[in-house]
Amino acid sequence: MSNKALVRDYMTRDVITVSSDTSTAEIIKLMKETGHDGFPVKDNGSVIGMVTAFDLLIKPWVKTVSEIMSRDVVVADQDMSLNDAARVMFRMGISRLPVINKEGKLVGIITNTDIVRSHIERSTPMKVNYFKKTLEQLYGVKPEVKRMKVPIEKLRPTQNKVYADELQGRTYEIKRGLAEPTIVVKTGERYVLIDGHHRTLASYRL
Repeated sequence: MSNKALVRDYMTRDVITVSSDTSTAEIIKLMKETGHDGFPVKDNGSVIGMVTAFDLLIKPWVKTVSEIMSRDVVVADQDMSLNDAARVMFRMGISRLPVINKEGKLVGIITNTDIVRSHIERSTPMKVNYFKKTLEQLYGVKPEVKRMKVPIEKLRPTQNKVYADELQGRTYEIKRGLAEPTIVVKTGERYVLIDGHHRTLASYRL
C-alpha cells in the first residue's frame, strides 16, 4: 500500500460554486459571507472557469461572472499526488485548484492551506514513532500509541517557559486548523506533556 498522500485525501469536498450567469454583486456578497476570495464556475457538473477577487479588482465592472471569469482553468485530478499539486500551484502562482474525477466532473478543491495541513499531519506520526522508540530503548517499556482527547488541566509540562512570539504563531495556526497534535505520555493518572507546550497554552486561551 502506497503512503503517498493524494489530493483526494485532503481536498475540501463541499465546494461553493457559482454559475456563469451569477451577478458580480452576488459574488461580492458571497465573498463577504464566506471569507473566500475565489470560486469555481460550474456548468453541468464541469468546471468552466474561476472567478476571484483579483478579477473583480483589475477588470472593468460588468454584470455577470461570464464576463470576467478566467476560462483557462488549471485543475487537479483527485488521484494526483499532493506534492505534484503543490508544484503546480507554486509554478502557476495560484493558491487553489479545482479537483476533478476521471469523468471531468468537479469533486472538490485543494488549497495551499490543505497542502500545509497535510505536511503537518504526516510529520506527527514520524515524531511520535521516534519518541516511542526512544522510550523503548531507554526504559525497556512497550508504549501503546493512541489518538485521544486529554484534559488540559491534568497536563504536567516538561518545559519551564513559553515564548510570546511562538505562542502567537501557534494561536494563528490553531485558528486556521493547521496545528499538529501534541504528544502526551499517560502513566497511571498522570498526563505528561512532551511536545506541544505552545499549542496547548494557545488552545487553552482560545
